[in-house]
Amino acid sequence: MENAENSRQARPDTYVIGVDYGTLSGRAVVVRVSDGAELAAAEHPYAHAVLDRRLPDGTPLPPDWALQVPSDYIDVLRTAVPEALARSGVRPEQVVGIGTDFTACTMVPVLADGTPLCELPGLAGRPHAYVKLWRHHAAQAQADRITELAEQRKEPWLKRYGGKISSEWEFAKALQLLEEDPELYEKTDRWIEAADWIVWRLSGTYLRNACTAGYKGQFQDGVYPSREYLSALNPAFADFVTDKLEHPIGQLGSLAGGLTAEAAEWTGLPEGIAVCVGNVDAHVTAPAATAVEPGRMVAIMGTSTCHVMSSDQWAEVPGMCGVVDGGILPGLWGYEAGQSGVGDIFGWFVRTHLPASYAEEAAALGRDPHEHLTALAAEQKVGEHGLIALDWQSGNRSVLVDHDLSGVLVGLTLSTRPEDVYRALLEATAFGTRTIIEAFESSGVPVRELIIAGGLTKNALLMQIYADVTRLPLGVIDSAQGPALGSAIHAAVAAGAHPDIRAAAQAMGKARPAVYQPDPERAAAYDRLYAEYRLLHDYFGRGANEVMHRLRRMRAEATASS
Repeated sequence: MENAENSRQARPDTYVIGVDYGTLSGRAVVVRVSDGAELAAAEHPYAHAVLDRRLPDGTPLPPDWALQVPSDYIDVLRTAVPEALARSGVRPEQVVGIGTDFTACTMVPVLADGTPLCELPGLAGRPHAYVKLWRHHAAQAQADRITELAEQRKEPWLKRYGGKISSEWEFAKALQLLEEDPELYEKTDRWIEAADWIVWRLSGTYLRNACTAGYKGQFQDGVYPSREYLSALNPAFADFVTDKLEHPIGQLGSLAGGLTAEAAEWTGLPEGIAVCVGNVDAHVTAPAATAVEPGRMVAIMGTSTCHVMSSDQWAEVPGMCGVVDGGILPGLWGYEAGQSGVGDIFGWFVRTHLPASYAEEAAALGRDPHEHLTALAAEQKVGEHGLIALDWQSGNRSVLVDHDLSGVLVGLTLSTRPEDVYRALLEATAFGTRTIIEAFESSGVPVRELIIAGGLTKNALLMQIYADVTRLPLGVIDSAQGPALGSAIHAAVAAGAHPDIRAAAQAMGKARPAVYQPDPERAAAYDRLYAEYRLLHDYFGRGANEVMHRLRRMRAEATASS
């Protein structure tokens, strides 16, 4: 009660800024400290988007690469923050803090002063000089070796990650840098999460947030993997932690420092206001969705989906992306799992498989292609399309942790229509989420409610499918900018406007519980489809048929020869 009382006493005329760095753009929102009201938002698309085919100078990239340009992140501060502030009508002097969140694991190789390598003369054509985006999957071979060696040595931290390390994570990407471009590895003074790099640029303080350190850097019980382990991976990798990674750990919601004069000029905010320790887009959303108690899983659905949940108990969940003490909220174990492709899959289908006649019909009805396909798919009964899909177009993050897997569609006939495939893809992502939930449940970590955040909440058919497939009540965050709101909540704590994250979440968080309820008849029909999904899931994903890996190798060989 004391925390709630303190929260009510927060000045109603003070505000914080939350900045959410996504895969394709950055969004800023102006939030009132007293009640979480969002006064205005602005979005700035990254000029270079995702570099997955070639660098800005035309240098081609191999398959499975995904890079970004760090100056795009600074442009968000220069553009989106001032625009949001101007739209809100809030005076700069009323703003007491700024918080940021980022995709993870998005890694920046920099000099000792924070300059990204890609900005150095002569390095614009070197792929390893750029930011490696979270969905850079070209380090799978290194990730496999990291896991295999940890298993052989019985490294205690491996069980905290469900027994398998992802190619998306820090050590795999760094090892790839060392082994493919040792000259640039040597030039790299700091191997830093973009979440921490942007806080460094805002505050002048070089520290590491506890969230990415724990979930993406194997930082457990106060230590990283040992020098002996790293040396066994590659002798030149022995000093990676001490030379390039290790730095002070900042706790979530803590003050990183004051806004620098340079950053104040970028943003139009007062110099010296609170800059919060960085965080991950998914984890920072949990307080925004008021998910501050055990059993409430938040699924942040966008290009990918990240599932986060706090619990008062530790368990080894197969294929989880990590369990970290205090990784989301102090005093609770924070769990993370996820799906590498969700909105990306729907976007891929519309981009590559939508007939011109459908696009014309959608335009005539005033719908965008997704709305049109959704409306057509909503007319179907469960199973009417006769299809089943695997949602692995971007590989599998949880529970298989294998980014060399690929998508599958079974049941095509000459009568199959675009809306049939579209609905099968929607359902496949829901089946993927059910697989994750069942892994938690079978490991003794109960999931009582699913809360959805992210841009896909606007698709009512998709939300109902998730409720029916998972047989869980489905809540929806009551904010169009969940991660940015979460960052603002953390900024309010860093600024001293609320005493802790729970109190700030109670005052500023927004969620509508149980908006969608599972329908028993549809849920029973989905149980039958899900059984088929799991047969395919295990057949292709657990070693019975390695065709996906063989095709991946053939593609790599063909690409290399051309």
